[in-house]
Amino acid sequence: MYKSIDLFAGIGGIRKGFDRAFGKKIKTVFVSEWDEFAQKTYKMNYHDKFDIAGDITQIDEKEIPKFDICLAGFPCQAFSLAGKRMGFDDDYKGLCRGTLFQDVVRICDFHKPKVIFCENVKGLTIHDRGRTFMVIKKAFEQIGYTVYDKVLNSKDFGVPQNRERIYIVAFRNDIDSSGFKFPEPTNPDTCIRDIMEENEVSVKYYLSTVYIDTLKKHKARHEAKGNGFGYEIRDLDGKAGAIVCGGMGRERNLIIDKRLTDFTPVTHIKGEVNREGIRKMTPREWARLQGFPDDFKLELADTHLYKQLGNSVTVNVIEAIAKEIRKVLENGK
Repeated sequence: MYKSIDLFAGIGGIRKGFDRAFGKKIKTVFVSEWDEFAQKTYKMNYHDKFDIAGDITQIDEKEIPKFDICLAGFPCQAFSLAGKRMGFDDDYKGLCRGTLFQDVVRICDFHKPKVIFCENVKGLTIHDRGRTFMVIKKAFEQIGYTVYDKVLNSKDFGVPQNRERIYIVAFRNDIDSSGFKFPEPTNPDTCIRDIMEENEVSVKYYLSTVYIDTLKKHKARHEAKGNGFGYEIRDLDGKAGAIVCGGMGRERNLIIDKRLTDFTPVTHIKGEVNREGIRKMTPREWARLQGFPDDFKLELADTHLYKQLGNSVTVNVIEAIAKEIRKVLENGK
């Protein structure tokens, strides 16, 4: 039985992938997530006998139970191409002051798990001309790990979402990880049509005529400046763009669904509901884009769910990598 901890857990996407890959051979013994709404969704779907810990910076590593696998989707704001790319200075111990990554290193330096698994935005690899990423890998090497990394795209693993992320797998040096390899694409042929709601969705997801007009003007302004920003209607036989929280996250992944029968608004809108069938995807559709099963409970308000799913990971990719990790652990005993 492998014991795991789930740091920066979000709604538990990384855990879901490892649970699928390891089955009954894995048990989560500690979870940390500071966002109270993410905690609520997590608790609805995982029924642990312990409480979710909050701010990881305030938790003494000695208080965390022993574990074999560290799962850490540490926050990417410091490294995202969309963010300010502040990064960090210095070397290990001082290396990542000001970032939450240092807490992953601190905890793993004390507990020395067999494996550390991290996921982050692709921009991490080129931030500060690659120096940030080098410091991260060096930090793991300094505490006794062999580090592997690769950028993988969710669309190659059975979900129709074009989402590139960097995945880092670090094995403790006494484990023979020479046979480790990242998974090859498994099912690149899915399309948006495959993840659409089976039945007609609420009129609240359909855009108003006034809002569509606003989006068109916004896009035209950006195009005049030579920018590619703006709303986008996706081909149902194609892929979605990366789902993200905030900004144009939803508007970049609009679809046309002409099944709506009642155009009476259920929320306060300007103008009327459009007759072209243009709508946002629902949180359930976003969950499917991330590989969450339909029995995964999504019970909070949509605004929270969009944020949580946009911040989450693609479960299918995690599962595929976790299967390769399991092979190494079972061969290296």
